Amino acid sequence: MYDLVSTFVMGMVISGGLIIAIGSQNAFLLKTGLTNNHPFTAATICFLGDFLLIGAGVFGVGALVSVDSVLGILLSITGTIFLIWYGSVALRSAIRGTGTLVVEQSERSPSRLKTTVLMAMAMTFLNPHVYIDTVVLIGGVTASLSQNLKPWFVAGALIASATWFYSLVFVAKKLSNVLNKPRAWQIINTLIAFLMFLIAAKLLYTLIGVWT
Repeated sequence: MYDLVSTFVMGMVISGGLIIAIGSQNAFLLKTGLTNNHPFTAATICFLGDFLLIGAGVFGVGALVSVDSVLGILLSITGTIFLIWYGSVALRSAIRGTGTLVVEQSERSPSRLKTTVLMAMAMTFLNPHVYIDTVVLIGGVTASLSQNLKPWFVAGALIASATWFYSLVFVAKKLSNVLNKPRAWQIINTLIAFLMFLIAAKLLYTLIGVWT
């Protein structure tokens, strides 16, 4: 039971940390919420994009290799290095207090449904970092998980994704007042850094177990 819960939480933490850091997508969703430009549609497209990409990472890349294979070990090492780097970037941003998420007044004009749909798809599928984060990184992290734990990771990841996306669009006015303050992002980035380092340590522990 502990393994199921910890895997579920790990999925939430990794997915949440990656999603929060994608500034352009978040700014777009915040804007649709502030202007009421088809917010549910925009959030749903972003969520479905995560569903497809996370699934590709876990059941595609992550399922093609076993944790004790050479490729599985390399993927896990890559995932660990990425998590350490990602956490370091978040920690540096927290120390410097440079994080913000501001939607300019000029960006708050209404738009058509077609425009919103196309923009949501572009923000989701045309960002190369999204593929690195969701497919490669998540594939590497989940390569160390047994098959019965992978659905729990996906469930946690998707709950984090849905919670963040729909919160951004439906509580946009309140969130915009918080997310445009550097102090709020110092706290968020500090938490992201701590959790990424923690998961990286867990991956290293798993790898040491494989080697020994």
